[in-house]
Amino acid sequence: QVQLVESGGGLVQPGESLRLSCAASGFTFSSYPMRWYRQAPGKERELVAGISEGVGTSTNYIGSVKGRFTISRDNAKKTVYLQMRSLKPDDTAVYYCNVRPWSTDYWGQGTQVTVSS
Repeated sequence: QVQLVESGGGLVQPGESLRLSCAASGFTFSSYPMRWYRQAPGKERELVAGISEGVGTSTNYIGSVKGRFTISRDNAKKTVYLQMRSLKPDDTAVYYCNVRPWSTDYWGQGTQVTVSS
């Protein structure tokens, strides 16, 4: 049973930082790319960041978060992280962890990130 559990969300002020975690189980974690999506109220879910399953640090980000967000993974802990810096109100959304182990999307329950003054 594939399971993804996000944590680390919360309420922060603009300019502050937050680190999200996604604990994974039910598949060979190190063999698959991992992704973070987010969905704001009234908007479509969008891919925020992805990290490859390879040895290197192959990552990708949407333009709005480049230079501010960093995705990383710890294969020993079977966890993927999203370090978010210089948060903006537009970053407010539910953040979801995603994996596609057998050509099927699996999602966590999501963790709420609210950026407000």
